[in-house]
Amino acid sequence: MSRSRSLAQRDVLIACAALTFGVSTFACTLNVGGPELPAEPIPTSQAAAQEILEAWESAAGASGTSGQVRLIITESQLTSLVATRLAETPDAALKDPQIYLRQGQIQIYGTVQQGPLEGSVLLSITPYVQPDGTLGFNLTSADLGPLPAPEAVKDSLSALITEAFAGPIGTLATGLRVTSIAIEDGELALVGELR
Repeated sequence: MSRSRSLAQRDVLIACAALTFGVSTFACTLNVGGPELPAEPIPTSQAAAQEILEAWESAAGASGTSGQVRLIITESQLTSLVATRLAETPDAALKDPQIYLRQGQIQIYGTVQQGPLEGSVLLSITPYVQPDGTLGFNLTSADLGPLPAPEAVKDSLSALITEAFAGPIGTLATGLRVTSIAIEDGELALVGELR
């Protein structure tokens, strides 16, 4: 009887261990993968985020004589600005953003989480000049691996990019009418004129 009792105790211990393992697995976040980082990580800093604000002000001030504004924004500046703004929003859908300026596109890489699932995302956005001289943004591709595209990610990124270029620090605030935009080799070049 003692042998059957020790076997029963062993079975109970195994069942408890399996149950504990199963519960802990469901309580954790499960990484489902997704696209790889498209290039080397971009360093971020508060100073780089502030440089975009200063660049807008400087470009607007320098246009006084010619009426034309030229502005160059780097990947580090844009990544820093987006990372700073996302950090201010605790429930932001995107974490650890990296923004690449390559081949005419703004490529946004980061991590998204939906419930217990987490994965990486890569969005490609093509900016364009609208007839009224403001910038528009077209989402050309969204690679979310096995996760469905959360609308919250698209909406929050669209709002952040629009704010950076058309909001209180961008073309609307400075009264700039954009005439051209070009993206290449880690930089975004913007040319415009004061309204």
